[in-house]
Amino acid sequence: MPIDRMNRGLAAAALLASMLALSGCSSTIADMAMPADAPARQKDANGYLPVHDIPPDRADPTIKPADQAKIEQELVAARDRQAQAQAATAAQSGK
Repeated sequence: MPIDRMNRGLAAAALLASMLALSGCSSTIADMAMPADAPARQKDANGYLPVHDIPPDRADPTIKPADQAKIEQELVAARDRQAQAQAATAAQSGK
């Protein structure tokens, strides 16, 4: 029994030592020098991110209308196949 307590004590001491060692890293990481080509940090008074700043709409659509129509047709066909397969499974299990 004393060995078990000793192992627990050593584990707790190791955990405490690692927590103390890592707690000093948080301030040094924030104060590290930024690369020369990095954008400057914004000094916002309220500290909130600009979540309401929405980028402008795209000038050209991401998917061409013809491609979008083709994708929609494929999705409708897949939905119909799944509905038919589900109906066939239901009919077989109902027998």
